[in-house]
Amino acid sequence: MDHSHHHMAEAADMNMPMDRCSMNMLFTWDTNNLCIVFRWWHIRSTPGLILSLLAVIALGAGYEALREGIRRYEVVLAKRADAVPRQAQADVNKSAHITKAVLYGIQNFYAFMIMLVFMTYNGWVMLSVSIGAFVGYLLFGGATSVVKETACH
Repeated sequence: MDHSHHHMAEAADMNMPMDRCSMNMLFTWDTNNLCIVFRWWHIRSTPGLILSLLAVIALGAGYEALREGIRRYEVVLAKRADAVPRQAQADVNKSAHITKAVLYGIQNFYAFMIMLVFMTYNGWVMLSVSIGAFVGYLLFGGATSVVKETACH
C-alpha cells in the first residue's frame, strides 16, 4: 500500500491557509480568522474588519440607548403612580413591574452579549466596545441622574 500520496496531501493541507475561526484566550491584536461571537461573523478582510468594528461601536451605543430608555420609562412610571390615588397605585405598579422585568431581561441579555464580544480578547474589538459605550453615553446618557456602574448589567 502506497502511503506517500496520503502524506503529500496532508503536507499540502498544512500549507494552505486555514479559514477557521480562531479562539484566543489571551489578549491579541491579530485579526486573522477573527470571529465575533458567531461563526457567521467571521472577519476575512480589512473592509470586513472596519465594518465589524463599526457594528460593535453601534452595539455599545445601542446598549446605552436602551439603558437610557429604560431609565426614562421608570421616571414616567413614577410620575404616573404619583398622579393616581393611593389605592390605584398598587395596580399601576403591578402592571409596570412586569414590563420593567421584561426590559430588565432584555438589558441583561444585551449586556452579556456585549461581554461575549469583549471576550474575543482582540484589542480592536475591545476598543470598539469601549468607544461604543463612550458614544452611547455621549448621545443618550446623563438625562436622568442614575449612577453609572461598570458591571455587565
